Amino acid sequence: MFLQVSNLHKSFNGRGEDPMVILEDVTMHVKSGQLVSIVGPSGCGKTTLIEIIAGLQPCSGGEITVNGVSIDRTPTKTAIVFQQYALFPWLTVAKNIEYGPRIQGKTRSERSELSRTYIEMVGLAGFEKYYPHQLSGGMQQRVALARALANDPDILLLDEPFAALDAQTKEKCQQELLWLWSETGLTILFVTHDIGEALFLSDYVFLMSANPGTVRERLSVDFGRPRDSTIRLEHGFRVKESHIRNFLNNGHYVTPHSVDRPRKVSSSW
Repeated sequence: MFLQVSNLHKSFNGRGEDPMVILEDVTMHVKSGQLVSIVGPSGCGKTTLIEIIAGLQPCSGGEITVNGVSIDRTPTKTAIVFQQYALFPWLTVAKNIEYGPRIQGKTRSERSELSRTYIEMVGLAGFEKYYPHQLSGGMQQRVALARALANDPDILLLDEPFAALDAQTKEKCQQELLWLWSETGLTILFVTHDIGEALFLSDYVFLMSANPGTVRERLSVDFGRPRDSTIRLEHGFRVKESHIRNFLNNGHYVTPHSVDRPRKVSSSW
């Protein structure tokens, strides 16, 4: 097992006597090289979960291990990309990508080589000296991805990275992400509200409920690879899409053979 999250708990001290519980008993595992998505309603703690995995905030209980070693004892090489591109506006494309390697102590020639490699990989050759404000939203997000990859992470965490893009650009970025994943062999956790996006990209999808946030199901996405946009038209894709939508909206499932006859499951969901 590569990444194991066990009985994770996160709470904050609220204004009242009782703490505000954000995550409770979250358990999930991800094998090395897999691309998985996390889907859930707003407020279920998806972003909090991946920020804890990234080491950006502590958990209140439970454990996260990578290859059996707790990340509290051995920091994991993770990189995170948010919906907001968070690029340094005063740095060029190349210098934004070189920032992480510079902090890591890489030489100028090493940083330059990494920058050229990942600029080429994300399709931005010729834009090395451009500044973020001179790029489209899709191009800025490619820079953010390249900057993350230049840090040589073991795990790439993506928090709704394509949510602000138009439909056509989003679909193109999804295809490019699948290509980057196949080229690098990275382990990727992808947070999204877009059900179709989760199914198109993932090996499987973790479904979360809210109040407090917890993982309720691990849904296998058993479509073949490589994938293109035509898979969205297939009956199996639509069945899984309806399954997730009904789960998120009102706690109902669809039958395995129909998208028209949902049945109710336990009210605890």
